[in-house]
Amino acid sequence: MIVTLIVLCEIAFWVLLAAGLTLRYAAGKPRLGAAVLLCEPLLEVVLLVVTAVDLKNGADPDWKHGLAAVYIGFTVGLGHSTIKWVDARVAHRFAGGPPPVKPPKYGMARAAHEWRVAGRWTVAAATALALLQAAVQYIGGDGDTASLRSWQQTMLFVIGINLVIAVSYTLFPKRDPQGDAKHVPGPPAG
Repeated sequence: MIVTLIVLCEIAFWVLLAAGLTLRYAAGKPRLGAAVLLCEPLLEVVLLVVTAVDLKNGADPDWKHGLAAVYIGFTVGLGHSTIKWVDARVAHRFAGGPPPVKPPKYGMARAAHEWRVAGRWTVAAATALALLQAAVQYIGGDGDTASLRSWQQTMLFVIGINLVIAVSYTLFPKRDPQGDAKHVPGPPAG
């Protein structure tokens, strides 16, 4: 049941996003569109409550309960930026808005971008970690929490990978070949 609810929440996320943007741009009702978009967090509240009730009713904690916590965490950390990303593209394509801003490709501007991305992923993983820990404590010492602990390890890995990426862009910034005075084009590849 939990996996089905996660799938339904994901589908509902995109349906609400499409409905909100349609109201905002096609119907010319930006406030109503924003109100629909603000309903998105209710999906996570429903998923959280159903997961807690499932555990309270004696369900054995397994990967599905962990996945629910991870889904909620990722929505908290990445949902807003996903909505903004889609909104910018819809506004440009269908409402004459400016072209979406592309992330920088080079130098410390790219490093700063990667740190912002790492920050969003860290918020997502940290939220999932907190929910997983709350589930572990909720279950107590009598239950088997190995699957929830496994998800926690995965979330720590996600944080680590994102930090490594951000650090690598900071320590080894990619240089703009057009702006590099020392850059001399090599012979054409043949």
